[in-house]
Amino acid sequence: MGFIMKKFTGLVRRCIEDYKMIKAGDRIAVGISGGKDSLSLLCALANLREYYPSHFSLMAITVDMGFEGMNFAEVRELCRRLEVPYTIAKTNIKSVVFDSRDESNPCSLCSKMRRGVLNEKIKEEGITKVALGHHRDDAIETFFMSLIYESRIHCFQPVTYLDRSRVTQIRPLLYANESDISNLVRKYRLPVVTSTCPMNGESKRQSVKELLYDLRER
Repeated sequence: MGFIMKKFTGLVRRCIEDYKMIKAGDRIAVGISGGKDSLSLLCALANLREYYPSHFSLMAITVDMGFEGMNFAEVRELCRRLEVPYTIAKTNIKSVVFDSRDESNPCSLCSKMRRGVLNEKIKEEGITKVALGHHRDDAIETFFMSLIYESRIHCFQPVTYLDRSRVTQIRPLLYANESDISNLVRKYRLPVVTSTCPMNGESKRQSVKELLYDLRER
């Protein structure tokens, strides 16, 4: 295990222990979008699984939303090397959000539909805990999005239990910066799948990301 992976896994482990995210015997699904965040999370958890005192198992799930040009073959190969079972849930979310509904705010509906499919899929597998790839910069951006667009102080929690689906969401990357993740991806050449969503780079989150970057520079 290289230094960068060891350091990154250490951040993930500290977050898991601080918020008691994993118990012995847990079966955890990792939501894999194909982006750098979820792939880094998968690698860190697969690494941690080898020596963590509370034994847990992993599987990886991708919700394929129907966007053309997104190939997850290399993600499947990465999962094979990590010895993590991998499944792809194919959906028509793209067609519903962009074609049938022609939503003015497609990201919100897309996110809800994607979470619904993910939760249903892990329930089919008998899993009740899902790990999501939100990192520290995501948390800061979410706080500012809530403040600016909703006039309230709000952010997602490290551990969230969803009553309706009976699924627990955990976010083990919350101590990692986006730069930590980018370094890991470059070092280990993780097979990032470029999103072909037409809203990629055009969302409210992207606007807030650019605002925060500008504030840091000043």
